[in-house]
Amino acid sequence: MNPQAATLRLAVFPRSGLLTDALLVVAGAGLVAVAAQIEIMLGFTPVPISGQTFAVLLVGAAYGPLLGASSLLLYFFVGLAGAPVYSGGDGGWEIVRGATGGYLVGFIAAALVTGWLAQRRWDRRFNSAVAAMLTGSVVIYAFGLPWLAREIGAGVEGTLEAGLYPFVVGDLLKLYLAGALLPGAWKLVERLRG
Repeated sequence: MNPQAATLRLAVFPRSGLLTDALLVVAGAGLVAVAAQIEIMLGFTPVPISGQTFAVLLVGAAYGPLLGASSLLLYFFVGLAGAPVYSGGDGGWEIVRGATGGYLVGFIAAALVTGWLAQRRWDRRFNSAVAAMLTGSVVIYAFGLPWLAREIGAGVEGTLEAGLYPFVVGDLLKLYLAGALLPGAWKLVERLRG
């Protein structure tokens, strides 16, 4: 390849793994979208039990902060545009503006934080990986609960009853499962990027 062509290629594709990274971002968003379709509605809250948090934490920890957050940004904006990728096959502005919108925004921040912790090698041992994912779960609730409170007009106790308490056991199970699958996911990502 002549020097001008090589310079042009580097200008358009700054590193050889750009296509791989783009495909990983799309795959991460896809995993979250598929996991979102695993849904159980509870009669007393607008917040469903879903597989989203499992996928968010796994993608964030396996991908690192940049690719993890990019995957969740893609997921968020594809759903915002109306694609049926949110839980229950929903999408659009009304869902984001509604009771679960804060959780959706929190997914992006959780992937970033979990990925950041994984980048600092918290993903190398099961116990620290679970701690990183627990931190990511706390981040999701830090965004989701105030948003939910505003939407349902409840006080602190009512918000916790609608948006936290029913989900704690399931979230713990999901983060332990994600922690167990993380070494394999991390190795797969490294092989694809390698």
